[in-house]
Amino acid sequence: MLQVDKLTKTYPTGQKALDACSLKVEKSQVVAVIGPSGAGKSSFIRCINRLVEPTEGQIWLDGSEVTALAPDQMAKMRRHMGMIFQEYNLVERLTVMENVLSGRLGFVSFWQAFLRKFPQADIDRAFDLLERVGLAGYENNRADALSGGQRQRVGIARALIQEPKILLVDEPTSSLDPKTARTIMGLIAELARERGLPALINIHDVGLALMFAERVVGLSEGRIVFDGAPDEVDEQILTRIFGEADWRQTIRHAAEDAEALERRRAAAPDGGDGAEPAWQSGAAR
Repeated sequence: MLQVDKLTKTYPTGQKALDACSLKVEKSQVVAVIGPSGAGKSSFIRCINRLVEPTEGQIWLDGSEVTALAPDQMAKMRRHMGMIFQEYNLVERLTVMENVLSGRLGFVSFWQAFLRKFPQADIDRAFDLLERVGLAGYENNRADALSGGQRQRVGIARALIQEPKILLVDEPTSSLDPKTARTIMGLIAELARERGLPALINIHDVGLALMFAERVVGLSEGRIVFDGAPDEVDEQILTRIFGEADWRQTIRHAAEDAEALERRRAAAPDGGDGAEPAWQSGAAR
């Protein structure tokens, strides 16, 4: 479980990015964090793994106080925090397999890491994950030869090979076309539920948040102004988070998409998500 208590971040410029934010996330819960640019979404995610140092407040993950850890202890803690980045954060000249296995660097010796000599169990796990994210057969392709959707799939596999306690996801769809964005968001949510992982996902696309998350947290000017189920999000809530706009179409489309998703799940013979759910079609994109 993740617990955040009165998290505050003030940058040296005096900008207060986060103002006493508190949150609890249970196992396997997919939480979408929405809000306008500058609301503090990325600061919130990056304070949790201390890529950004909090100014005040406490963060706990499965009973360990993250904010109290010394730098060497924090480096070990990050092994258990799977991070999926907006701009993929891949090493472009390395292969897909090498990028995925980089998620195991914190678990092997210096010389194993330097020589890229990983245990066979890690290699087998990487092959399994590449198949699961729709990239079977791509292991020897260089990262710079992949599309945006494929790169994000590599990032997902790299995060999962860490066997993390939580997924921290920073704007995973902002660089993708609408169809691929839906595919990637659905894949992340599905994998988090499969593995019983809490997932905290910053996302600017309200429709995707309402469609795939179990819970929505709204940030505005560094404060949490909404925390509830997707079906509780209405025009008034979105206005509170983002400001005045006509939100009726956004809410209607999200509701229609969510209903279609539920119909596919109900029709699937194994109780899953159907033969060709939207987020699994065209895996090589």
